[in-house]
Amino acid sequence: MPELLTLDRLSAGYAEATVLHGISLSLAEGQSLALLGRNGMGKTTLVNSVIGVTRRLGGTVRLDGRDITALRPDQRAAAGIGWVPQERNIFRSLSVEENLTAVARPGPWTPSKVFDLFPRLRERRRNLGNRLSGGEQQMLAVGRALVLNPRLILLDEPLEGLAPIIVEELLRSIARVVRDEGMSAIIVEQNPRLILPITHRAVVLDRGSMVDEGTSEELLADRRRLDRWLAMAADRDSLRV
Repeated sequence: MPELLTLDRLSAGYAEATVLHGISLSLAEGQSLALLGRNGMGKTTLVNSVIGVTRRLGGTVRLDGRDITALRPDQRAAAGIGWVPQERNIFRSLSVEENLTAVARPGPWTPSKVFDLFPRLRERRRNLGNRLSGGEQQMLAVGRALVLNPRLILLDEPLEGLAPIIVEELLRSIARVVRDEGMSAIIVEQNPRLILPITHRAVVLDRGSMVDEGTSEELLADRRRLDRWLAMAADRDSLRV
């Protein structure tokens, strides 16, 4: 498969702080990547560097062969990168439906298709964003990214702080997007047992450097390899998609 995203020796951070150190990785068209690591190891900074909201200190970012290193975040979005940050970034004063139609671009992902993916949102289509639960806001944030019809979607800890039943529901929906629909994705998650079953490949970050990578299947099968770098969230290990 042709490479969609390529990071070459990317170093980045904020102000005077360097967080990422020479990251090189690639993601093929239609592939999904689990980005793993403990808190503070650079996962969010890597995602933020792909969308362009960090201070780049070296290296390049290429999308479908095009060097986008110098592009602003809005230009990267227009080039085909969808982003769901931890803050969710929904319009709280607009209805669910307005949140989707306000940003929708032509393509296969329409507000109607998002409602099929998240039936809860269809039921609440006239509710304002600030009247939704945390889980519903996360679904809406994912939906807003999808109706942009991106080539690549970045999900920064989409399961964080959600009730187990919502985690399970959201995981099924993300699995449909990346596995059944073939959307290229980078998904940040601390718990490998949740995200590895629905992704193709995985990278582990430690102190801003890549310390392990491989297929999701082989990492999931090697508990010792995971335990070397990751703190396991045992209370969520039983969830599967």
